[in-house]
Parts: sequence; structure tokens; C-alpha cells
Amino acid sequence: MNKKNELFWEYLEKLVEESEIIIDRPKGAKHPKYPNMVYVVDYGYVKETKSMDNGGIDIFAGTDSNKKIDSIICVIDMVKRDSEIKILMGCTSEEKNKINEFLNNSKYMKALMINRE
Repeated sequence: MNKKNELFWEYLEKLVEESEIIIDRPKGAKHPKYPNMVYVVDYGYVKETKSMDNGGIDIFAGTDSNKKIDSIICVIDMVKRDSEIKILMGCTSEEKNKINEFLNNSKYMKALMINRE
């Protein structure tokens, strides 16, 4: 892996390690504005960080015990007309597939997953 790419992942890990993770939408919870959207993995944000929506950086926390950050997902939202990244931490392959499907299940939002090499 290229050194700049590896530094990106190291910085991301450091950001998460030095912060509190708030899970405000546990697996099975319904989206507050779109109740037909049900979260397939625990979802929240990294406290004291900032994203495009002025909230914390979003994070999906999976069930894999290693809690490794090896993927991010980039989302384009045509309703909000914005984009943001979401961190995937400790997600199994099955959970990553479910997250990808969940975020691509709307005609107004599309997502692209980027996996660590």
C-alpha cells in the first residue's frame, strides 16, 4: 500500500481511538425521518468531530471483536444535496454488504465503499 494511503487509515484510526463513539441508532432502530429505513448495524457518530452536516463523523460499529477500521463509505444525498463519509469499524463482510445495500436502497442516495488494501 502506498504510504499516503496508509497514513490516511492511520489518521482515521487515531481520530476514532482518541474520541468517544456515540451509538444513537442501534441495530434495528428506525430512521427518525424515514421510518421505513431500519438500521442493519449499530450506527452513530464520533464525538467532537465534524462532518458536512455539522454533526460528528458518522460510524457504523459492527460485531467483529477486532474493531478494526478497514472501510469507509462515501455517500451522495440528492435530497440534502451533500456528501459525507461514514466509517465502518469492526464490520464483518456480511455487515458491510448490508450497509452498502442499506445506503443504496433509495433513489435519492447512493454510496460507494472504499476498502483498506
